[in-house]
Amino acid sequence: MRRLLTTIVAAGAALVIGAAAHAQQPAPEYGMPINQAAAMKVAEAAQKKAVEIHQRVIITIVGPAGELIYFTRMDGSQNGSIAISQQKARTAALFRRPSAVFEAALAKGGPALTILTLPDVIASGGGIPLMEGGKIVGAIGVSGSPNGTIDAQAAQAGADAMK
Repeated sequence: MRRLLTTIVAAGAALVIGAAAHAQQPAPEYGMPINQAAAMKVAEAAQKKAVEIHQRVIITIVGPAGELIYFTRMDGSQNGSIAISQQKARTAALFRRPSAVFEAALAKGGPALTILTLPDVIASGGGIPLMEGGKIVGAIGVSGSPNGTIDAQAAQAGADAMK
């Protein structure tokens, strides 16, 4: 009985996540990893936005497989944000969508709560895939502000620097 219930809940979560993903456009393919120069440009734009909105954050840039490409820490940022920024970037790269998508799904509750069991997922805004030529070349993760919505502003500024 317990196994059946677990299977039903997992299937429900897959439907919720799948329906959300299906309602969007097909997930983009992966490209070659972002190079260091481009990663630095992305991080610089994110940091500029963080300064503009008076936040001290940590910024991580990863490649499409979630591998670390570039990392920077603003003076005065909190230690706990190191791992969080890295995980936000990995989530966005590995699952090919912003980490805020998982946050929104969890907020609905119900079967979506199984997201908590997925490896390499952090359900907080601030992780955004980086696109080049229509392909994911990496992701940015930003952490350190009071909430993921504010982190996402700096991350989006970084992602926009790819254009």
